[in-house]
Amino acid sequence: MNRRAFASAATVTLLLGLPAVAAQDAVVYFTGDQTQAAFAKGQPLTENAKYKIHASRREAPGQAEVHERDTDIIYVLDGTATVVTGGTATGATAIADAELRGPSIDRGTSRTLSKGDVLVVPHGTPHQFTQVRAPFLYYVVKVTTAP
Repeated sequence: MNRRAFASAATVTLLLGLPAVAAQDAVVYFTGDQTQAAFAKGQPLTENAKYKIHASRREAPGQAEVHERDTDIIYVLDGTATVVTGGTATGATAIADAELRGPSIDRGTSRTLSKGDVLVVPHGTPHQFTQVRAPFLYYVVKVTTAP
């Protein structure tokens, strides 16, 4: 993650009173109130060089994403959404170090996610939420590979 994106995540989580930049090998704890506050806005819980944990909230579809170093492990808490994975992210451009975004995915696989589902998106795999029944709440654990 580039410094600006990392600083941004740190700022957001500090406002929530969360340990934004956790030491890689430290125990990190979040109260239920802290977690609920993060889900209310869809914000990171913590991030470091090895992993990130986000309390994600989607109200609408998003762009195609490709994380060149992060594998996303998604656990759905509430709502439903259609996600497209694989294929090619069309018109993708770099928005940060090792992060690409584009308007759509060509030739991907579409699946519907709902409460209790788990989806693992390996690093380098295009993925996009194309339909969302709001609110769509999900944890994302991002496991980061070395550059």
